[in-house]
Amino acid sequence: MNVLLSPQPHRLPHQHEATHLSSPSRSGSPFHNMTGRKRKADDENDEMSVSPRNSPAVASRQLSRPSKKFRANDIVGRPLSLPRLLETLDPTQLRTVLERICERHPDIGREVVESAPRPTVAAAHDVLREYEEKLKAAVPYGESSADYTYYRVKAPLTALIDALLDFTPQYLPPIETQHTVSLQYLDGATKVIHGLPDWESQQYRHHKDNAYDEISKAWALVINEAAKRGGGLSLSSGGWDQTLAKHNEHSGGRMGTAMSAMAAGVGWMGSQSGANPVNNHSEQNSILSQLMSGAYGSPVRVGPW
Repeated sequence: MNVLLSPQPHRLPHQHEATHLSSPSRSGSPFHNMTGRKRKADDENDEMSVSPRNSPAVASRQLSRPSKKFRANDIVGRPLSLPRLLETLDPTQLRTVLERICERHPDIGREVVESAPRPTVAAAHDVLREYEEKLKAAVPYGESSADYTYYRVKAPLTALIDALLDFTPQYLPPIETQHTVSLQYLDGATKVIHGLPDWESQQYRHHKDNAYDEISKAWALVINEAAKRGGGLSLSSGGWDQTLAKHNEHSGGRMGTAMSAMAAGVGWMGSQSGANPVNNHSEQNSILSQLMSGAYGSPVRVGPW
């Protein structure tokens, strides 16, 4: 019977090994493929445990970028820039700094004078009022002797008068060509002089007397120039004759120089009033009295009619 069975082909040993290597054996270990899959799953679990994105603790909070660490050389002390420095200075400090620079460098001072706009009348009056407030603040409280009061107010009083003497030429001809602007300044400056303290002693009263004398001369200069241009018509039409008369009354008659100039400037108007100059001679005898009372002649005729 063995002879009837078909003989099994014999395989060479190397063919058997090749076949075993090329195809997996069904009878091999069941953990052969699972080992590879387990290792892969373990690797994924390890990556999840290491990766911060998949970590539940990190996912529950928002990630923040680490703050920049400054080095020691990044923050150092340095002075303010010029624009920032100027922002911290008040007007008084700024003027002081500018004055010192101009004193050390005269060229810069001349450039500032040429470049700065001319001060307006209102600006000049504001400065004078500031000096006036300082003077009032220096007056002692209660009853005090004249000597003590003068000692307390001497410095601000001198500063105010110096400011008056410095500002006044700025608004006089030929620097100021418009006499209306000049008269507006003189009107405010004269009011400041009215507010200066009065002392019985001539030793202390000379400050105010000298101020009246200087401002009266300034009024006279402007009035004479205005009379040359408009024949005094603008002085009367603008009411400056009455304004000056009130200042003279308030000063106690210490504006005589200005009053004389006003009388000469508008005197020709009085001669035009009435048809008969002889009959009106008694009314026009004193032009100064007319200025004080505000009585003037009729308007001037112009033309042949």
